[in-house]
Amino acid sequence: MKLLEPFDLGGMRLANRIVLPAMVTRLSGEDGFVNKDIIERYVRFAKGEPGLIVLEAMAVHEAKSGPLLRIGHDRYLPGLTGLRRAVQEAGDVKVIPQIIHFLKISRSGWRQKITDLSREEIHAVTGHYAAAAGRARAAGFDGVELHMAHAYTLSSFLSRRNNRLDEYGRSLENRLRLPTELIAAVRAEVGEEFPVGVRFDAEECIKDGYTVSDAARIALRMARAGASYLSLSAGGKFEDAIHKPGDPLYPYTGYSGDRCMPASNYPDGANVYMAEAVKRHLTAHGCPTPVVATGKIRTPELAERLLDSGVADLIGMARALLADPDWPRKLREGRQDSIIHCIYGNVCKNLDENFKKVRCVLWPKGALQAPESGDAEGPGWTLGREFLATAEAGRVHLYWKQATDNEDVYGYEILRGEDGAGASHITTVKGCSYNDYDIEAGVRYTYWIQAYDLAGNRSEKLGPRDVTLPYPDAARERLERAAATRTEGRVP
Repeated sequence: MKLLEPFDLGGMRLANRIVLPAMVTRLSGEDGFVNKDIIERYVRFAKGEPGLIVLEAMAVHEAKSGPLLRIGHDRYLPGLTGLRRAVQEAGDVKVIPQIIHFLKISRSGWRQKITDLSREEIHAVTGHYAAAAGRARAAGFDGVELHMAHAYTLSSFLSRRNNRLDEYGRSLENRLRLPTELIAAVRAEVGEEFPVGVRFDAEECIKDGYTVSDAARIALRMARAGASYLSLSAGGKFEDAIHKPGDPLYPYTGYSGDRCMPASNYPDGANVYMAEAVKRHLTAHGCPTPVVATGKIRTPELAERLLDSGVADLIGMARALLADPDWPRKLREGRQDSIIHCIYGNVCKNLDENFKKVRCVLWPKGALQAPESGDAEGPGWTLGREFLATAEAGRVHLYWKQATDNEDVYGYEILRGEDGAGASHITTVKGCSYNDYDIEAGVRYTYWIQAYDLAGNRSEKLGPRDVTLPYPDAARERLERAAATRTEGRVP
């Protein structure tokens, strides 16, 4: 399986092609120092054996922010060194920090913009990044990733909406100037052998923002400037953010925020076309720089297809590994059926937005880290196999009796088929009932329920249960006639 094959990434030998992209945890204090909770979060990820862990964004400067790790001064080095050591000792993983520069924002909704920066301040940004990259190397990390995505400073310079009137704005070449200078400064600081990745938006997902057409050219410039790999994100911009009075502007509240972290209403692999366009452009220009694809890639089958087809070289999974850090290890051990699946409800995103410690909604209540278990015994239906599925008020209501387990029942997966098609996982719940609103009349839905425990062991399935929602009275006769005609292969 290509997903589990080792991969050389700018001199780092990864054990597999699974990447944990940087993901805010809000576990640090506002002092920016590494603490016990931060270490435990990344040690937990390391035990699951992804090939590469990219630590959450840490500030290269001393500007105020909420809970955020920092790397802008030597005083942070002891904590970062300890974090690196703990993660590397926990599993066969490579670990690198993502480093970030951001501009000022206030609770009034005001935000500093790149047009407010002087040339001296722009040059200072370059110096901050170079110094921070040097600290990453001094701390013993395996490389460093430069954050040039979403709403932050470097991404704003890359943006098609950058309207500076000097050599740092408007034209694509001018928009590329600061990122190019910055990569050169970082390379001068850390050398050519130290891996330096770049994370940037492959599409801004805002009105008048750039799309994959510009992103492909941005990628080629970054690669030629010295990037060891390119990790692709999308959106997450201030321009369409929704301001809540009294709170700082949060760049993931608008449509571009949805595109950055595609929720359950988006198809799997929602942003994969971006990686495909970038990779195609790099290949056409003889550039072998690896590309990390992200954006709701949740199954081994989808990840493998992307690698086999050459869409990407590495697969980034953030929320999927938050839901189950052991995803890579379970796959390697042939326990794919015990993977706990993210439901993409974006509760984690909402916690981040409100400066609360980021957890997964699927974790046991109150848990600060994902559970661990070596149990091999799955749950059972000792209290009875009753399972009801009824159509009512434009929805399907499901109810079942509680499962039992020798350790603990973690949750219940709901699987659904349509008109005889195979079952697919539609969501996961904690309790013993669920209302399915994502349905329409005239379709035969088939449901199954499967309990799972802390280790991901599954029970036998309850079901099948078939339900068909009736058509509205006013349109029933015509719709039923049309459905019957289509079934017979004729156009009504």
